[in-house]
Amino acid sequence: MKDIIHLVKKAQQGDETAYLELFQQFEVDIYRTAYVYLKNQEDALDVVQETAYRSFKSITSLKESKYFKTWLIRIAISCSIDLLRQRKKVVQLKPEYYEGKKDGEDDNLPLSLSLKDLIDLLDEDEKSVIILKFYHDYTIQQTAEILSIPLGSVKTILYRALKKLRRLTEEGDLYEQ
Repeated sequence: MKDIIHLVKKAQQGDETAYLELFQQFEVDIYRTAYVYLKNQEDALDVVQETAYRSFKSITSLKESKYFKTWLIRIAISCSIDLLRQRKKVVQLKPEYYEGKKDGEDDNLPLSLSLKDLIDLLDEDEKSVIILKFYHDYTIQQTAEILSIPLGSVKTILYRALKKLRRLTEEGDLYEQ
């Protein structure tokens, strides 16, 4: 942690090498976050680049050095949502996942596929909270700080999203959406 704080301070003073070293430590986390939103390698890589650009340009605005990773993830989420809006992508279940399935055949879809499809059915705010809480293991408080929304709102969104996911899995609505 001291290393990160030291590198952030150097980067804020204009040290490009320090910034690059710092960014590379979290590049994989940024890519994973973007990929969950965009479901496309090229788009996720674009978000990594855009996050690098935006964060480098505004690193002096980071007040707490210890929250550098949180700040980067927040920028990556913002870039991902911007890209989705810009390209007007509609999140849909892809029929090729289910093609070739015969009637009566066991519904043994890989867990990650089912989870991914369920998360795709959530609203953007619900998706953001679920990803930060369960993919990145942030606390509810940290999630509120990353998304810049009140703690109570994060709790409400989290419980609403979990309730929706529970309902979808219990009712089998995954295929009907």
